[in-house]
Amino acid sequence: MKRFVEGLDRDQSTLFPASLDDYVSEDNPVRAVDVFVDGLDLDRLGFVGVQPLETGRPSYHPSTMLKLYVYGYLNRIPSSRRLERECQRNIEMIWLTGQLAPDFKTIADFRRDNGKAIREVCREFVALCRKLDLFGAASVAIDGSKFKAVNARDKNFTEAKMKRRFERIDESIARYLSQLETADRHGDAVPEAKVERLKGKIEKLTQEIVRLNAINAEMMKSEDKQISLSDPDARSMATSGKDTGIVGYNVQIAVDTQHHLIVAHEVTNVGSDRHQLTNMARQARDEMVVEAIDAVADRGYYDGEEIRACEEAGITVTLPKPLTSGAKAAGRFGKQDFIYVAAEDIYRCPAGERLTYHFTGYEDGKMLRRYWTTACQTCALKAQCTTGPERRIARWEHEAVLEKVQQRLDQDPNKMTLRRQTAEHPFGTIKAWMGATHFLMRRQHKVATEMALNVLAYNMKRVIAILGCRTLLEAMRT
Repeated sequence: MKRFVEGLDRDQSTLFPASLDDYVSEDNPVRAVDVFVDGLDLDRLGFVGVQPLETGRPSYHPSTMLKLYVYGYLNRIPSSRRLERECQRNIEMIWLTGQLAPDFKTIADFRRDNGKAIREVCREFVALCRKLDLFGAASVAIDGSKFKAVNARDKNFTEAKMKRRFERIDESIARYLSQLETADRHGDAVPEAKVERLKGKIEKLTQEIVRLNAINAEMMKSEDKQISLSDPDARSMATSGKDTGIVGYNVQIAVDTQHHLIVAHEVTNVGSDRHQLTNMARQARDEMVVEAIDAVADRGYYDGEEIRACEEAGITVTLPKPLTSGAKAAGRFGKQDFIYVAAEDIYRCPAGERLTYHFTGYEDGKMLRRYWTTACQTCALKAQCTTGPERRIARWEHEAVLEKVQQRLDQDPNKMTLRRQTAEHPFGTIKAWMGATHFLMRRQHKVATEMALNVLAYNMKRVIAILGCRTLLEAMRT
């Protein structure tokens, strides 16, 4: 074939085989994986099998298996069976493992048995990023996202789902019984096969009721009145779409706003973000080894006690307050339309009247001060303000902390755009790598191991994009 680039003849013999190292360029990311893992103290991190046994068949060294997994997640190959195939045909993998090819069971067992140590490896890379001075801003964006578990929606039960299941079964049984009565009235005109089929359906539904009753008994023993059959730790969680949800986990991350590196992460099976702010902000502060840190989050994290805990811990938080007021939804004045005058300890209403302090009460464990005025009865704006005799304003004893947060947001509203650009991109990238099924393993501690490998791969790709592979290699070797 003239005028085409031609390959080598497959039957051509070579006297001196090419060096395996020649197939891997100096700036190939696989070299970064090799140097990074070789620089770890695997015994200190808690890996099983670092010290070989004196008897029995020799095992694979944990560093080889760890390299295999880091490379796999870096290249979107999380499956143990796919990693087994790559060890036999992928030249980079052959170079990395020294032509070793463990079977899929050995590969899978390593991830299962070394979950905690693998999660520590993820933290080691974050520490490396800190040494490279990639966290200079001491500012993070916090966000959470739902990831699918290995548990179909039909194999997850809540009280509401169980009630709907029983109602549908009762309707089906009633319908089949009605059809049987109709068949009896027609006598021999109805085929016997149809009658037997209807009876069989009723019998199957009766057996399903027995099965569901057993599941319901187990479900009522659980703390949150929920049970998942495939992955017991997975939970049904609402998503942003209307009347939608998934059975899975809520993954929390804190992302550095300067270079978009994931500083800290955690896998939870609680669907709400409401009580995660302090936890994630403190983890990020500890990983960045700073005394004070700025954290920005969305309105799903808004909780008075969480915000106060952050302020007391030296964490400056910025997040919007959710608009939950029924008055605003009805077109009336909201609490934000009333101005608090700290010097006089009063509220000034939109009509200019003074709402004075009357008494202190407790609600949901919080101490609330109550303010109102008797001038509401004759106020021209009363219809726009309240449907009761007077408008009352409740003020939490630590309301000043919340006002400070709102003031920060008013002064720099672009922080919400910064949060979206910073925290949502890593989730989108990692979910694209995972594919439609997301997690492959079951139980929360194993899922946390999977997430740690994904975060490690994401951070490694980000650092290579920022510094370049050669610079990263030099930094890890020094």
